Amino acid sequence: MRQLQALLAVADTGSVTRAAELLHVVQPAVTRQIHNLEAELGAVLFDRSRTGMRATDIGVQVVERARRALSELDRAREEARSSGAGLHGIVTVGLLASTAALLAVPMVSAVTERHPGVRLRVVTGYGGHLSRWLEAGDVDVALTYSQPAAATLEVKPLLEEDLWAVAPPGAGHVAAEGVELPELLQRALVMPSAPHAIRSLVESAAARIGLAVDIAVETNDAGVQQQLVHGGLGWTVLPGIMVADEAAGGTLNAAPIVNPGIPRRIVLARPISTRSTSAVRMVADVLEETVLGLIGAGKWPSARLVQ
Repeated sequence: MRQLQALLAVADTGSVTRAAELLHVVQPAVTRQIHNLEAELGAVLFDRSRTGMRATDIGVQVVERARRALSELDRAREEARSSGAGLHGIVTVGLLASTAALLAVPMVSAVTERHPGVRLRVVTGYGGHLSRWLEAGDVDVALTYSQPAAATLEVKPLLEEDLWAVAPPGAGHVAAEGVELPELLQRALVMPSAPHAIRSLVESAAARIGLAVDIAVETNDAGVQQQLVHGGLGWTVLPGIMVADEAAGGTLNAAPIVNPGIPRRIVLARPISTRSTSAVRMVADVLEETVLGLIGAGKWPSARLVQ
C-alpha cells in the first residue's frame, strides 16, 4: 500500500518533495518506496529530470492499475465497517455532464439522508466515457446515453428527451413550436467531435432524410458550443435539459428540432460482471427514483418516460 500510495502521489504532483508533503512523510521515504516498487516490477516507472518526475509509458499503466487497486481497497474498508445495521460502502455514480446540474443534488441528498453509511463518488462525462468506465469497473452505476448493447452491462431504458436547435441572436427569434430539421441542416453548425452521441444522432437523422451536415466548428465542451453560437459562428444542437428553461425565459434563442424530431434515449446502466452490493443496488434505485420524480414534477423539460 505504501508503495502504491507513493507512486500515485509522485505521479499526481510530479515531484518527490511535493509527494512527501502530501503523504506527510519525509522525502527519502517516498524515494525508497518508488525504488523498491521499480525493483520489484523490473521497470523504470518515472523519467527523472531537474524539472521533476514524469511517468514513463509503463509507469502510466502501473499508475492506472494502482489507482483502481487502492480504490477497491478503500471500498472494502468502508464495507468492512458495517456493523450489520444499515448500508455501508463507497459507490461511484456516473452522470452525463448535461444531466449533472439537475440530478446531483437531489440524488446525493436522498442517499445521504436515508443511508448515511454510504459514501458517494459522483463523476461526470460523455456517454462514451461513462460506458468505458462502467466496463472497466471504475463506475458502479451510471445514467448515460443508450449505446449499442454491451454484453458486460445491464441496461434499463428510463427516458427520452428531444434535442434542441440553438440559434445565434442575430438569426431572428426561432419559433417556439420548433425548428424543422431540414431548415436546421441548411445552417453551418457548431458540433461535438465524432463519435460524440449527439453528433451521431444528428448525422443519422440527416442521412435518413437525404441531407448532409455542414459543420463549421467542432468542440466537445457544451459551454463553448453556446459561446460560439452566441458569437454568431453557427447554430448548434443541445439536449433539451440544457436549454429549455433559458429558452422559455427568453435568454436563449432555442427550440426543439421537429419534422422529424431527434430524441436521445437515456438509460440506467450497471456492470454485469461486478459484484453488485446492497449499497450499489440502493443507489441505482435512488437514481432511478430521482429521475422519475423530476420528470413527474415537470422539472426535466422535453423528457418523457420510456414505457
